Amino acid sequence: MQPNIYHEIYSRADLCRRFEEEAYRRIESKDITIPTYLSAGQEYISASIAVAIEARQIADRQIFIQHRGHSTYLSFGGSLDGLVKELLGHKDGCANGMGGSASIHSLEANIFGHDGLMGSHGPIAVGMAYANRKPTICFTGDAAAEEDYFLAAIAWAATKKLPIIFVVEDNNLSILTEKKVRRSWEMDEVARGFGMKAFNLEDDPDEICSCLDAVDPLFCEPLLLNVRTNRMYWHAGAGIDSDEIFDRHDWVGEKLDQNFRDEIRAKNEEIVGSVWQRNLSH
Repeated sequence: MQPNIYHEIYSRADLCRRFEEEAYRRIESKDITIPTYLSAGQEYISASIAVAIEARQIADRQIFIQHRGHSTYLSFGGSLDGLVKELLGHKDGCANGMGGSASIHSLEANIFGHDGLMGSHGPIAVGMAYANRKPTICFTGDAAAEEDYFLAAIAWAATKKLPIIFVVEDNNLSILTEKKVRRSWEMDEVARGFGMKAFNLEDDPDEICSCLDAVDPLFCEPLLLNVRTNRMYWHAGAGIDSDEIFDRHDWVGEKLDQNFRDEIRAKNEEIVGSVWQRNLSH
């Protein structure tokens, strides 16, 4: 991977992390009072894919996300101001203060949220890709992907060879229930059974970008990526899942120059802090 691409992925993931850390503090201080689903720990999935897509100059794409989608929203250009306002319940939030953390979207950035029904955005994403043939990326969790209508949507995308990438953010948990309790199969196996290219990989940006390079050009046919990852915080709200959870952000940061890391962190903390202060004062 080119150094400038690696640096951009880190910078984008770091912005997501700084936002989630500040959101965590705002939940604790009761500035945020709605159910909130933090994506800390999973930033490198969306950040890597977003940068890789942009490097290919694919601008006219449509993104579908579910809950725990803050990092996806920010990685693909969603408004930071709009997200903060949404979490605070302001009418000028990205979902008019009514969607909350779980249903964020940005029409300007072609990012579409969901209605709260687990996995319902899968069929909608497939329907949009079928109707307009635009490059489409549908992010989901390992539990939502198990829903019957989501599986049927993957099958339809494979049959019609739609320009869509399904990204399963696989943290092995449905709230607190592990995959081994819920099923005996993996999502990449299911996708290949439908005749679709599919991969099971780690949330290492090198691995994600190498996988995308292997199927280049993208969006000529459907693709499923089951990406193994970790969440840092509780399913909802502020709380630490475990002090021993592997943190990809630290792992990537160790590969980079410390001055660069410090500069990026300071810049992102200033950006995030100023946005929160500006919106809390109104």
